[in-house]
Amino acid sequence: MKRAHFIYLLLLWCIPMMGIAQIVPENPSSGALQSVQNLQVSDVPNDAGDEINISWDFPDDLDKSQITEIRIYRSTSASGPFRQIDAFPLVLDSYTDADDDETGHIVTPKDTYYYKIGLFNGSEEVTSQVSEGVSPQISFFNWGRLNVFIILGIYFALILYFIRASRKGREIYIRTLPGLEALEESVGRATEMGKPVLYMPGIDEANNIQTLYSMVILRYVTQLVAEYETPLIVTVGKAFVVPLAEETVRQGYMDAGRPDLYNQDIVRYYSDEQFAAAAGVSGVILREKPATNIYLGSFYAESLILAETGFLTGSIQIAGTGNIHQLPFFVVACDYTLIGEEFYAASAYLSEDPKLLGPLKAADWMKILAVGFIGVGAVLETFGIDLFPRLLQI
Repeated sequence: MKRAHFIYLLLLWCIPMMGIAQIVPENPSSGALQSVQNLQVSDVPNDAGDEINISWDFPDDLDKSQITEIRIYRSTSASGPFRQIDAFPLVLDSYTDADDDETGHIVTPKDTYYYKIGLFNGSEEVTSQVSEGVSPQISFFNWGRLNVFIILGIYFALILYFIRASRKGREIYIRTLPGLEALEESVGRATEMGKPVLYMPGIDEANNIQTLYSMVILRYVTQLVAEYETPLIVTVGKAFVVPLAEETVRQGYMDAGRPDLYNQDIVRYYSDEQFAAAAGVSGVILREKPATNIYLGSFYAESLILAETGFLTGSIQIAGTGNIHQLPFFVVACDYTLIGEEFYAASAYLSEDPKLLGPLKAADWMKILAVGFIGVGAVLETFGIDLFPRLLQI
């Protein structure tokens, strides 16, 4: 009996100990700081040769909560010396080494770069082995933007097609713009009343696209007033626009066969200051009371001042601008307003120049294609087909 009791007690003691042995892991973690693994470096594709991707893995048994900082080291030699180029407290597994003009950090295709990753826990740092060397490569074509290249190719092909069609005499349809149709009527009214026509090409610089487009329309208006021998006043708010306006007016009179009607007093410069120019033009409107006021160009807060002054004198007013925040003032105070892109279309509408008609018509077709893509894409998305988003994603 004593031997049986002893064996029974021994079994009672061993069974719980066997359970404890099963709970304890086979390879307990020491918790010590370890270096990263699988350090990989690669050139970033489709760039200017100024970026390198770096990625790594953390050991499975590493306690990431003890990492207070990850440090990136770089050298142009595998043997060093290595210099720290960045450090961050976030526990990330990738990094992009990029050229930065602001900080003076350089990444160029001329050099080969080697990297090490350091893990710091506040008192101890462990660095990885040196990576393989990588030289960034310049990509002369960004394949990630191939879709943009195709769309631009279609657009330029349409431009060339419509320019060629216009030069061959094909009629390029542009919808009627009432403001432009009223130009000849307004000039005729000024002629009957014996009063001048005032033209203002905005208050922006000569390199502004709206000022350049306005010059095309000014040339057409000059031809009209030359045919009727109507006085013309061109008011300018920027000094550099003066020679551009003078040459445009001179050319308009020459196109009409009346170069004798041109004189330098037609173009009047007032001030580069916004409201000083507006005050000067308002003074001209009140003193000389032109029968027609034409405001076409880049306008800002002075637009309402000019339009209201012309309204008080009873002038016919035609306005247009690409600055949409000023359009409401022109709409309420002027007889005709070219809204947004109508202003840009005006130059092609009046000049009938194939080089202006081509881009205008091509832009219309691109809008049609865009609307078609949106419609087809909406239908496909309804059925769970995401073809277009993937094709158009950059």
